[in-house]
Amino acid sequence: MDSDLPAITRIYAHHVLNGTGTFETTPPSEDDMRARRADVLGKNLPWLVLERGNQVIGFAYGNWFKPRPAYRFSVEDSIYLASEASGQGLGKVLLQELLVQLERRGVRKVMAVIGDSANLGSVGVHKALGFSHAGVIESCGWKFGRWLDIVLMQKSLGAGDTAPPEGTQ
Repeated sequence: MDSDLPAITRIYAHHVLNGTGTFETTPPSEDDMRARRADVLGKNLPWLVLERGNQVIGFAYGNWFKPRPAYRFSVEDSIYLASEASGQGLGKVLLQELLVQLERRGVRKVMAVIGDSANLGSVGVHKALGFSHAGVIESCGWKFGRWLDIVLMQKSLGAGDTAPPEGTQ
């Protein structure tokens, strides 16, 4: 909902300005976040919001891993929590529901591209939900005066790669 966008923008801005889970260095505006959400929803992919009471405390979404047609069954997940909501298992709750929603939409592979190999919380949440380690790209980002790695993790959904997707040859 549009009414969630100010909180979503604040949550993400906090991660941009204070964290290494995203390699953005300038927080996007509320209009930028509106456009990003519209892009995801326009692709019939999920954009989830987690609330406590009437306050948005987190959001998660999946977006195509790459824009080429062959990747149309593979997504990258993104999960962000308000700082006061971290460490309470809520990232796991969001990711679990995101995986359910992605599988319902026919997604077969979910990738996590985790900023900063020291981001043990995100690595742990993904591992707890069955993601496997796919690799590390070392020193590919520069933020806060230091080089940062990205950790790649993956999880198959549904039939995974054991059968072709419905309607394909």
